Amino acid sequence: MQARMKNPLLVLPDALQGLLAIDKATHNDGLPAVTRKLVHLRASQINGCSVCVDMHAKELKQEGQKDERIFAVSAWREAPYFTEAERAALALTEAVTRIADRPDAVPDDVWSEAAKHYDEEALAGLVVQIGLINVFNRVNAAVKMPVGVWN
Repeated sequence: MQARMKNPLLVLPDALQGLLAIDKATHNDGLPAVTRKLVHLRASQINGCSVCVDMHAKELKQEGQKDERIFAVSAWREAPYFTEAERAALALTEAVTRIADRPDAVPDDVWSEAAKHYDEEALAGLVVQIGLINVFNRVNAAVKMPVGVWN
């Protein structure tokens, strides 16, 4: 598989730096690092971004996560491996990633469940991280960036 073009974030390095600055701005938000990576992996699965699926699965492994959890992210509702807080984050991830799939993009029950588990700062970081991973996914999917290639 070959990309359609060089990664747009390398063509426009200021854009990459801006996205990395957004990421850095959320690192003290209280959202657990593993939850952040689970969110990244789930959005990437939905968006079909092979680069990010590969990257975030490997990051979860580096964080000490068991294969069972990593493999089950796409089926988190049926798998016993996730906490209630992680489930709330994954549900919010799916709603925000699929905003055009329903009349109420992010249903109140999904939002309320996330707000039950995360304070305002962590919830803000979660929403920003969901948006950010969707940007990365869409850039990579648009140019058909294959796994293992970042050029």
